[in-house]
Amino acid sequence: MVRKLQLPLQTLSLVVSFMAWVLISSLITYISLDIPLSSGQRAWSTAIPVILGSLLRIPAGFLTNRYGSRMMNSLSFIILLVPVFYLSRADSFLDLAISGFFLGIGGATFSIGVTSLPKYYPKEKQGTVNGVYGIGNLGTAISTFGAPLLADALGWERAVAWFLVLLALFALLNLLFGDRHEERVRSSWISQFKQVYWNRKLWFFSIFYFITFGSFVAFTIYLPGFLVSYFDLDKVDAGLRTAGFIALATFLRPVGGILSDKTNPFIVLMFVFAGLTLSGVLLSFGLTMPLFTAGCFVVAICAGIGNGAVFKLVPLYFAKQGGIASGIVSAAGGIGGFFPPLLLTLLFDWTGHYAIGFMALSEASLASLILVLWVFFNNKLEFAADIIRSTADAVMVTDTKGVIQTVNDAFTKVTGYAKEQVIGKNPNLLSSGYHEKAFYDTFWNTLKDTGKWQGEIVNRRANGEVYREWLSVTALGDDQGGVRHYVAIFSDVSQADSVLASDIDTVPLEHPDKKP
Repeated sequence: MVRKLQLPLQTLSLVVSFMAWVLISSLITYISLDIPLSSGQRAWSTAIPVILGSLLRIPAGFLTNRYGSRMMNSLSFIILLVPVFYLSRADSFLDLAISGFFLGIGGATFSIGVTSLPKYYPKEKQGTVNGVYGIGNLGTAISTFGAPLLADALGWERAVAWFLVLLALFALLNLLFGDRHEERVRSSWISQFKQVYWNRKLWFFSIFYFITFGSFVAFTIYLPGFLVSYFDLDKVDAGLRTAGFIALATFLRPVGGILSDKTNPFIVLMFVFAGLTLSGVLLSFGLTMPLFTAGCFVVAICAGIGNGAVFKLVPLYFAKQGGIASGIVSAAGGIGGFFPPLLLTLLFDWTGHYAIGFMALSEASLASLILVLWVFFNNKLEFAADIIRSTADAVMVTDTKGVIQTVNDAFTKVTGYAKEQVIGKNPNLLSSGYHEKAFYDTFWNTLKDTGKWQGEIVNRRANGEVYREWLSVTALGDDQGGVRHYVAIFSDVSQADSVLASDIDTVPLEHPDKKP
C-alpha cells in the first residue's frame, strides 16, 4: 500500500515545493510596490531562487539514493519554513535575495522524485511515471495565479505566511506515508560520478534539458512582470496568462513521457526543438499580443513534451546511477531558467527591445536539434557495432575492394589474428591454398548476382593451422542501389583432419591472386 502511495505523494509534494520556489516571481509586482526595485533588481530577485534550486539538484539526487525520498522530502519542507517566514518580513532587496536563495530548495526537490520513483516501475513505464511526476510543475502555476489573489485579499506579506501551513502539512505527510523501506544505493558520490561523467550522453541530455526546462522556468518567472510592464496588463490578468502557460506545459509533460515510451525519445525531441526554433523566430519578429501569445503557446507545448522526453532517456541510459545522473541533468534545466531572464533584461537595457533575446532561444534550440539528430544517427551506428561485437560467430566487414574495415572478438578467437593485424588488409591472408581459382570465381559471381553466398570453405589460422568454416557473405547496399560493404559471418565447424592436411601440405601458403 505504501509503495502505491509514492507516485501521488511525491507528485503533490513537488507541487507544494514548486509553489514555494516561485513565490517571489509570483508576487514581484506586489512586492515592488512596497520595496523600491530597479529593473535589474527585479530580474535578480526572480532569478536568484533558481540558483540554489539548480545546484542543489545534484546532491539531492545522490542523497535520495542513499537516504530515500521520505527523509529528503520531509527535511526539505522543514527547511523551507525558514526562508518563507523570512520573506514574509522582507523590506529590502537584500532580504529578497537572501530568502530567494534558500527558496531554491523548493526547486531542488525535483531530483528527489525522478531518482526515487523509477525504482518502483519497469523501464517501459518510466517515461510515463516521470511525466506524471512532472505534473508537480503545476505548483508554479498555482502560485502564479493564486498568490496574487491572496495578495489582493490579505496583502503580500500575509499571503506568503499562509504557505507556512502548507509546508508544515506536507512535512508531516511525508513522515507518515513516505516509504521507510525504499531501495538504497550506498556507493559514494565520487564513485557514482566517475561512472557517469565520461558518458557524453549525460552532457547531451543536460543540454537538451537546459533548453526545454530552462525555457519553461524562464517564461514562468519572467512572464508576470513582462506582461505588466510591456503590455500594460493588470497583475491578476498577467498571473492568469502565466498560469495558463504553466498549466499547458505541465499537463503536456506526461504526454512527452507517454510518446517516448511508445516511440524513440530522440524522434520526439526532434519535433520539440524544431518547434522551439520556430517559436523563437516568431517571438523575435514583432511583440504584438497575438504573436506573443502564439509564440508562448508553442513554447509551452514544446517545453512540456520535451521535459517528459528527456526524463525518459535519463533512467533508460543511467539505471544504476539514476541519482547522480538525474541530479546533473535536472540541475542543467534549472540553470537554463536562471540566465534567460537576466539576459533579456540586459539586452533590453542595451537595445531597447527583446528580439535578440528571443532569437537566442531560437538559435540554441536549432543547435540542440542538430545535436539530437547526431545522437540519433550515432546511436544507430553504435547499435550496429554492438551487434557485431556481441555476435557469437566471427564477423568481418570489408569494403567493395575487399579491404577489411572491422572484425569482432570472435574473429580473433577463430583465426588467431588480432583486430589491429587485419584492419586495412585483404582477406586472402586467411587463404589456405586448398581451393582452386574456379571456386573463387563462382564465389564472386554468385555474390555479385544475388548479393549473398553461403557454404563451407577451408582457411588457415595465424599459427598455420588449417580449419574448415561455415561462411555466409552478404552485400550491404547503399541508397543508389550499389554495394557499400560486404559482411562475412563464419564459424569453425571442425578442425581439418589429417587427410585434408596432407592434401594441402604441398600447396603454397599464400596465393595473392585468390580471395576467400
